[in-house]
Amino acid sequence: MKRWIGVVSAALMVFAAMPAQAADKVVLMLNWYVYGEHAPFYYGKAKGIYAAEGIDLEIQEGRGSAATTQAVAAKTADFGYVDVPTMMRAAIKGAPVVATGVLLQTSPMSAMGFIDKNIKKPEDIKGKTVAITPANSMTQIWPLFLKKTGLKESDFKTVAGDGQTKLNAVINGQADLLLGYVMDQSMKIKDATGKDVYPIKFADYGINMVSSGIIANTDYVKANADLVRRFMSATTKAVEAAEKEPKAAAQSILDANPKGGKIDTLTQGFELTIPLYRAAETKSKRPFQVTDQNMTETVNLLVEYGGLDAKAKENPKAFYTNDYLPKSGS
Repeated sequence: MKRWIGVVSAALMVFAAMPAQAADKVVLMLNWYVYGEHAPFYYGKAKGIYAAEGIDLEIQEGRGSAATTQAVAAKTADFGYVDVPTMMRAAIKGAPVVATGVLLQTSPMSAMGFIDKNIKKPEDIKGKTVAITPANSMTQIWPLFLKKTGLKESDFKTVAGDGQTKLNAVINGQADLLLGYVMDQSMKIKDATGKDVYPIKFADYGINMVSSGIIANTDYVKANADLVRRFMSATTKAVEAAEKEPKAAAQSILDANPKGGKIDTLTQGFELTIPLYRAAETKSKRPFQVTDQNMTETVNLLVEYGGLDAKAKENPKAFYTNDYLPKSGS
C-alpha cells in the first residue's frame, strides 16, 4: 500500500510540474482606431472571457474595413471586425473571407447635425448643406434614402471630402449635416465641440441592411474549426456581458489604451451601438445570430445601390455562416 501511495504521489507531482496547455494566440484586427463600438472585445479580454475559452487575444486597431479585410484574407490577422458589406465586395472578387458572425444587424447609417439646428426628419434637410465622402458605403446608399423619403438632390447642397474634412465641415459650420454612423461620427463631433447631434437614421425609413461583424479567412476557418467556435463563443459572451455593464465595458478600452478617448463619449457611443445588435426578427436571439432574410435583403440592396456585383444574388449564403456560433444557453 505504501509503495502504491508513493507511486501515485510521484505521478501527481510530475503532472503538477507539467506546464499548463498554452492558450491559442489570436489576433483580432478592428475596422478603425478604437471607439465605443469596440468595447465588448476589450471587456471580454479584461474579464477573462477569452482566456476561459483558451484564447490569448491580441486586439489591433485598423485603418478601415477594406484594409482589415485584406489583412484577414492574407492571414496577417486571424479575425477582423469589419463592415460586412465591404467584406462582401472583396469576397465577390475572390478574397477568401467569410463572416462568422454578424453583430450589427440594423444599419447605423444616418444624416446627422447639431441638435440645436432642429434637423430631425428628412423634410428638414431641404435647403441645408450635407457633407459626404464620395464612394464610401453611406454615400452609395444615400440615393436609396432619398428615394425612400421623397427627397431630391436639388432639395439641398452637397460638399465632399474625406472623413476628417466631413467632420470639420459640420464642426466649423460649413455644412449642416454629414453622413455618418450614429455611434461613431456623432461621438467624434461631441468630443471636439461638447455639443450633441441628432441622427436621422436610415433604418427608420425602411433601409434594412447589416453592418459590422466578425470575419475570418475561409481556409483558416476550415483548419481551425474548434478555435473559431471558441472565439465566437467568447465573443458572444463578451457582447452579452458588455451590454449589461456599458460604462465598465467602455472603461476597459481606456484601461488598455489610455489615449483611446473620453469615458463619457465612449460609454455613450457604446450605448448607441447596443440597439443595433438585433433586427426585429432576432430580438430574442443571442448576438451574431443573423437571419437569411436580413442577409439576402442586404445583398439585394448592395447590388442595386452599393456597387456589388450582381452575381452575389445567386448565393447570399456564401458570405456568412452561423455554424460556429454557440447554441442558446451555451
